[in-house]
Amino acid sequence: MAATKEEIVSGLAEIVNEVAGVPTEDVQLDKSFIDDLDVDSLSMVEVVVAAEERFDVKIPDDDVKNLKTVGDAVEYILSHQG
Repeated sequence: MAATKEEIVSGLAEIVNEVAGVPTEDVQLDKSFIDDLDVDSLSMVEVVVAAEERFDVKIPDDDVKNLKTVGDAVEYILSHQG
């Protein structure tokens, strides 16, 4: 079953918390992974891999560079899952 927007935000918050140590409440739709959440390119790979497994999506490397904010990632997962 496809995840809802809220489930994706919550899941991404948990992933970013595990990977980068960012408090889950700081992971919001308008936050930039790099500028606001301090997720570097190596950590972003970990976030993407974890998100792919959790939400059953494939995120090609070419698309990762377009996922600048949490909202970008949520919309991408919503439109590509399952």
